[in-house]
This record gives sequence, structure tokens and C-alpha cells, in this order.
Amino acid sequence: MAYKILVLKGDGIGPEVVGEALQVLKVVARNAALDLEFKEAPVGGHALDQFGTPLPDDVLKQARASDAILLGAVGGPKWDNPKADKRPEQALLTLRKELGLFANVRPVKAVKELISASPLRPEIVNGVDLVIIRELTGGIYYGKPSERRNHGGLRAAVDTCAYSEEEIIRVLRYGFELARNRRKHLTSVDKANILATSRLWREIAGELAAEYKDVAFDNQLVDSMAMHLIRRPRDFDVIVTENMFGDILTDEASVLAGSMGLLPSASLGDELNGAGCRVGLFEPIHGSAPDIAGRDEANPLAAILSAAMLLEHSLGLRAEAEIIEQAVEAVVREGYRTRDLGAGAGTKVAGCKAMGRLVREKLESAEA
Repeated sequence: MAYKILVLKGDGIGPEVVGEALQVLKVVARNAALDLEFKEAPVGGHALDQFGTPLPDDVLKQARASDAILLGAVGGPKWDNPKADKRPEQALLTLRKELGLFANVRPVKAVKELISASPLRPEIVNGVDLVIIRELTGGIYYGKPSERRNHGGLRAAVDTCAYSEEEIIRVLRYGFELARNRRKHLTSVDKANILATSRLWREIAGELAAEYKDVAFDNQLVDSMAMHLIRRPRDFDVIVTENMFGDILTDEASVLAGSMGLLPSASLGDELNGAGCRVGLFEPIHGSAPDIAGRDEANPLAAILSAAMLLEHSLGLRAEAEIIEQAVEAVVREGYRTRDLGAGAGTKVAGCKAMGRLVREKLESAEA
């Protein structure tokens, strides 16, 4: 069958890294005789400039009709006016909400050859293999009211954090199911000593844990978790948390791998696509990095690994995903590094295009 993939390259380095990921997908499709239909559309700042909105209606319509979406980062200094009614980031929030993408899955795995790129001691990082699942469509990012106010002649603002039982159950259940297929350990992260939403979260987490007796379970306060991720990251397997906490903790966890340029992500919903898999949006976790845009310095590996997650989670093609992962590992093992990973003895600096080409060459040689 033909799989429909919408490609939204975004802003800054987005077009560069997603472009390399797209070429990798085309090689895999050719090698495995897959029928992948790619459509490209503008999103974020570029769409705002062209159409006056960060997510045009027809692009949202295309997203709804797709089996999966490959996305680059959006935003940049050009659109950073905090008083603007429309911002590039609204495109991402709208896609998540409209497509029901409630679970953001971010694997963090230390690669032996890149341990030196992490600012942490090797004995802390070596062996790290965890997944953070961030609830994506609730919490303070979507709660109402969220607005500026006038309070006694002074500026004020309010944001609302709200969660329903249904929202909490579905993301925790996804986490427990994932843990069952990994090392059978789930950690739920909240701020139950302060927040009412977190107390509800902890209550429901405990109820679900009773259903999954084969999965070891514990709770952590988010401030403690921030410390534990740095001090003892190997102790964790699957971590599930709410929207804002997950946003912060996943960026912190990037130092375990050495660079945000290495980490992919998947945003998944309940809806099934034409492949009988979860509809998903796949993107590297890094930002648009406008300071290096167009300089061929960006690291495309996170985008390429996001493409691998797309094959696995939205198309059910685990074998093809593993081939991409193995190609990336082989290139890293041979000492190739983009600038964000640093250079050392025996390493060779490669630009964005060169790194993408090296991965494709590994795919071609594996097929041969």
C-alpha cells in the first residue's frame, strides 16, 4: 500500500536536517520496495510570512489525511515579538491538539563512542537507556484562561494548568504498556506536594500501577527527578510526566547523549492511520538554531532517527527503522562528527550534507 507522509521542514536549520532525513527515507523506500508518497508544505515562520498564519488550513487538512508527519523545528528571532498575536510555535501546538497527539516519546540512549561529548562523567552516562513520555495536549500550555491582565494599574498575567482523568490515564497507560516491552520499570513524575493537578496525577498513577503488577513503579517529584536524571540516569527505564515538566526534563536529558542533535521524538495519538498504526508526528527535539542556518553545520542525525521512529511507530516497519539506526551507529563508530559533538583524536568533522550522505552510503552498502 502507499503511505502518505507530510513533510514540514520548518524554519532555521529545519529544511537542512529534514532534507537529509527525507533523502534517507527515499533510500530505504527504494531498497525495501516501499511505496512512500511525500508531500511538502510550509509551516511556522515561513508560513506566517507567506500566508499570515503559522499553520494554513490546507496544511492542517493534509496533516489529517497523512499516515505520518515529518517535522522540522519552527521559530526564530524574526518572529520573537512577545506581543504578536500569531507565532510560529502555534503551528506545533495546533497540530498536537487537532490530531490528538497526546504522547510525546523521547528515547535517550548513550552511544559509547559519543560519551565524551556529554558534560557528565563517563561512569554516569555509560549504559543510559531510557524513554521519557511527555503528555502533550493538556496542562498549562492549553489551559484557559491564559492572558495578560491589568491589576490595579499594573501589568499581570495568568496561565491555567488543568488536567482531566481521561488525559492522565491514556498517557500513563501508554507508558505502562511501553515499560512492559522494555525493562518493566515506570517512574511517574509530578509535583504532588504543591499542585492539585499533580495530586490527581499521582492518585491515578497509583491506580494504574495496581493493574500492571509486572511493572515496577515509583513516583518522583519533578525537582527531585531533575537531580536524579543527572546523578543516576541509569536507574530509569520509562518516565512519564505532564506537559511542562516533560518539556523541561527532556531537554535536560539531552546532555546524557551529548547533544540535542542526537535525539529524535515521536508524538503519537489514539487514531489509527491507513497502515493500522498510530498517527504520529516525528521531529528532532532541538530548536531551529537560526545562528547556524544555511552554514551546513547542523547535525541531521536526530532528524534521521526521527524518520526511523516514523517507520516504526506510524508505519509498523520496525526492521526498516533498525536499518537506519544501524547506519547512524556505523557512521558514528567510524568517527564522523558534526561540530556540536566536538572533535577529538581519530574523529572527522562532517557538515550536515556530508553526514546525511554518509548515512545513505551505509544504507546502500547494507543493501548491496
